[in-house]
Amino acid sequence: MVNSKSIQDYIRTIPDFPHEGIMFRDVTTLFNDARGFRMAVDMLLHPFAGQPIDRVAGLEARGFILGGAVAHQLGIGFIPIRKAGKLPHDRIAQDYQLEYGQATVEIHTDSIQAGESVLIVDDLLATGGTAEAGIKLIERLGGKVAGCAFVVDLPELGGRQRLEAMGVDVHALTAFEGA
Repeated sequence: MVNSKSIQDYIRTIPDFPHEGIMFRDVTTLFNDARGFRMAVDMLLHPFAGQPIDRVAGLEARGFILGGAVAHQLGIGFIPIRKAGKLPHDRIAQDYQLEYGQATVEIHTDSIQAGESVLIVDDLLATGGTAEAGIKLIERLGGKVAGCAFVVDLPELGGRQRLEAMGVDVHALTAFEGA
């Protein structure tokens, strides 16, 4: 039986969450469907097929789910890029701007060897701040970013342009208009 559903068909939209005027794109419905989840993982991998990728890095938190599955498919290791204070070993940190304030992500210093190629995976690309912080962490450890793969892009928020301006290849499975 052929699956005629698109990635967008698996994503639930929740109006006014977490604030009024926001259309929250909930990918947990995608994760909950075996066919949809498998399709998303395969589609996230496709543009990078044949490229030498040594590790997959997932951005907290839904990037862990997707990134772990992508790393498994590729038969390579997974690197969590976590919010500050969550990693137990030697780590480096990178600050980034949020709409209201600042946040920090961290990575273990021994997670990447100099020269290794890393694919960054997350569920959603909005302003690109978290992904940019992840890119900077990987590069500070001597890694090379093979690209960034997302399920959803919110083009109006400019994340793709921000990452592409850094020289990073960006791939998204679908896009939704509005914030």
